[in-house]
Amino acid sequence: MTNFLSLATLGWQPFFQQQLSLEEWEECSPARVIEQHKSIVSFATEASTFNIAIRHSMPEMVVGDWVLLDKDKQFVRLLDRKTCFKRKAVGTKIKWQLISANVDTAFIVCSLNEDFNLNRIERYLSLVYEAGAEPVVLLSKSDLTDRAEDFSSQVQNLDPRLSVEAINCLDIESAGKLHDWIGKSDTVVVLGSSGVGKSTLINTLLGEARQNTASIREDDSKGRHTTTRRSLIPMPSGGLILDTPGMRELQLAQCKEGISSAFSDIELLAEQCRFSDCTHVSEPGCAVIKAVEAGLIEARRLENYQKLMREEAINSASLAQKRAKDKALGKFYKRTLSESQKLKGR
Repeated sequence: MTNFLSLATLGWQPFFQQQLSLEEWEECSPARVIEQHKSIVSFATEASTFNIAIRHSMPEMVVGDWVLLDKDKQFVRLLDRKTCFKRKAVGTKIKWQLISANVDTAFIVCSLNEDFNLNRIERYLSLVYEAGAEPVVLLSKSDLTDRAEDFSSQVQNLDPRLSVEAINCLDIESAGKLHDWIGKSDTVVVLGSSGVGKSTLINTLLGEARQNTASIREDDSKGRHTTTRRSLIPMPSGGLILDTPGMRELQLAQCKEGISSAFSDIELLAEQCRFSDCTHVSEPGCAVIKAVEAGLIEARRLENYQKLMREEAINSASLAQKRAKDKALGKFYKRTLSESQKLKGR
């Protein structure tokens, strides 16, 4: 594993420093989660990198987290997260899946082939805004099309303030324009489907073939999973980049503010609707429908906004019910144990 030279190169920032008491600063050492496995977490400090076995008493951790360890490298506590990426677990499972923590910028990679999908980009933007990070949309494989500017304009029209870059992940000069987001103490996560060029981009930025890559399937342009785990990789610039496995399913939950930020134009127009609870479907005096009819907002964009809001509401309700059920079950076990101990004392 790589040895880091300082806390700054590990991404240490004042936000984390302010959480430590003077006693903790003297008695403990900050460490960052740089890789995850089923039963082991890999940490990095200024001095070394090492593994610690996961125990039930530890809180759930994810790559990017900061923790405090005592002088014997024993877990003390998890520091508050500056940002946190999470989604509803894949499939029918009703639980959260953490993706990464304490990320400053998210590179949303979408290739300029059949993978290009504005609905998917809006979904990723909702996730990034909810996490509290800055999104940058990267349109990869720009060398394989003569419509790169057209694709860039389509994404830029989602939000004039959005950073959009068309790049060739294999070209050092093209990828070099991204270094402004990967300075010292900065952490960047790379998000996107399999086969869009995430690992290739990281290798180009690193100047070496660190991450495995594979070609896409020619019949449908779908990618193959080459990254199987999340890991923080130090950059020559002093920042860190986090490669993630491709996500073919990204279910949103408790992400209402993120969706609102990704669709700020619709949210702003909604304030002018006649009814405060307008669903923008068929209500009279709907400012959003009028904007669609006037060509100011795409019908596709409104449909996707409504779809994501419905999905978010359903998933959030399911998670809330699961938490309430788990809490009630925990109370039942605690009460049963207490009553059992009372009976033993008789």
